[in-house]
Amino acid sequence: MAIHLYKTSTPSTRNGAVDSQVKSNPRNNLIYGQHRCGKGRNARGIITAGHRGGGHKRLYRKIDFRRNKKEIYGRIVTIEYDPNRNAYICLIHYGDGEKRYILHPRGAIIGDTIVSGTEVPIKMGNALPLSAV
Repeated sequence: MAIHLYKTSTPSTRNGAVDSQVKSNPRNNLIYGQHRCGKGRNARGIITAGHRGGGHKRLYRKIDFRRNKKEIYGRIVTIEYDPNRNAYICLIHYGDGEKRYILHPRGAIIGDTIVSGTEVPIKMGNALPLSAV
């Protein structure tokens, strides 16, 4: 896992580092346009909260929070940046051909396998249902 260090050219790039395994191109069938036009305006379109606005257009990534693919192994293919949350996300390729995003488990790297179910080993990235605890 290589880390790219920035050469300082401005105060914002001082002590900056980027992990090279992080990709930034999302899957087209796992994203959709999120309608965000608030920018501090009320229902009539009048600015009510000052100093809000601007920002970059963001696409929302569909995250699988339920992890309901039981006993099907998946492999972490990419680790991507998500502009809508503070956590990174992983693209998972499951054994049956489906692709889903999950939140990046701490310590998981590209190529790791994950699985969810009641009889899975306790490992970082695996998911147990609440009823099995």
